[in-house]
Amino acid sequence: MLVKTLISGFGGQGVISMGLSLAQAAMAEGKYVTYLPSYGAEVRGGTANCTVAVSDEEIASPIASSPDFVIAMNRPSLSRFQNQIKSGGVLFLNSSLIQADTSREDIEVVRIAADAIAKELGNAKSANMVMLGAFIRVSGIVSLEGILEGLKIGLKNKSKLIAINEKAISAGYSSVK
Repeated sequence: MLVKTLISGFGGQGVISMGLSLAQAAMAEGKYVTYLPSYGAEVRGGTANCTVAVSDEEIASPIASSPDFVIAMNRPSLSRFQNQIKSGGVLFLNSSLIQADTSREDIEVVRIAADAIAKELGNAKSANMVMLGAFIRVSGIVSLEGILEGLKIGLKNKSKLIAINEKAISAGYSSVK
């Protein structure tokens, strides 16, 4: 099993944190992982994306030329990456910011109102974790327990942030069937 995921959005939306949390969760579950972040010229407000590859065997390359999953947190990310996802893959859209449809008919599209759910939870900045929760529910790459453990590893002694993000991940996880 080799699963490649590309996560993209504006700098400041937490796409790099999403990828890192996913990578840490997969490592905590004993899987092989590569994590490749990419920042635009201006970090906050510019584009940011990362690729996370998860496997039960060693991984030859962190590059995801045709990822199994793409998470697009904003419209420019949809435009840039929708044609890279492999046929039969799954595209996750932050429907709070993306109303457009994809031009692809050979992929599944999962719409999550990540920003709206985060605002309902009382923390608009947690939209990334809402999306991450929905993503792990659909993809099954790691368990809910694994992603929560990965979050604790990444945030170490920041218990307030851990609580906020756990709530957001659980809300995202519960938002899809």
